[in-house]
Amino acid sequence: MRRVSKEKRPARKQTRSPAEVRLIPIPVPDEILPGDNLAENLLASLRRCRIRLEPGDIFVVKHKIVSKSEGRILDLAMVSPSPESFAWAQQYALDPRVIELALREARSVIRRQNGVLITETHHGFLCANSGVDVSNVDGGRHAVLLPENPDRSAANLRRAIQRRTGLSVPVIITDSFGRPWREGLTEFAIGIAGMKPLRDDRNRCDPHGYKLKASVEAVADELASAAGLVCGKLNRTPACIIRGFRYETGAGGVRDLLRPASSDLFR
Repeated sequence: MRRVSKEKRPARKQTRSPAEVRLIPIPVPDEILPGDNLAENLLASLRRCRIRLEPGDIFVVKHKIVSKSEGRILDLAMVSPSPESFAWAQQYALDPRVIELALREARSVIRRQNGVLITETHHGFLCANSGVDVSNVDGGRHAVLLPENPDRSAANLRRAIQRRTGLSVPVIITDSFGRPWREGLTEFAIGIAGMKPLRDDRNRCDPHGYKLKASVEAVADELASAAGLVCGKLNRTPACIIRGFRYETGAGGVRDLLRPASSDLFR
């Protein structure tokens, strides 16, 4: 009886299994005030929680404590709204002082409709109210602005942590933004130091041999969003450590993540 030969299957390529990624929240019970040493506060919180910083960790910090430590906080009683800000705010029962600050912090106004003010900040971020926020401050008496230069803030925090621990870990500063066509907020990276914010997989082949042509992954934004799951909004946890993610070291900043207007099809 003749045997029927089976078609020989190609050998499977060996692929490296993805590493487990951990998110370790860092509660900071004390209020951060202008002039506070943010690195020392965060490291003290680590010691209080008996968490040891390890090589390969990534420090993710919400921008509000960075802005507070840098003095980017304003007394709303000292803000005099323009007639334009007052008229717009009155129409939609908003605080005209916040609208005034949002316009001052804006490079341009992208949309102003149905009580929503979308601006482009001087950093290049497209967001509501230029990132001006009154939540988690002091009950509405003061407003917090975005850091003046978030990449510089991340680099300064990274150097301060390295001086105190001997470890050179990347730092990502985040803020919550809305997204076109999607409901809800999610965290985005607004300042980066010590790692490349994008992973470029173009010209690499997938498991089926297809060469990738457009796969540039915004890993800094993905890490920021993951950190938001443990930091939350209401539990005084403005930072976390991400452990186990294989990042690419190198220079890079938040501008690498910003799409130029010339290639933005929706502006």
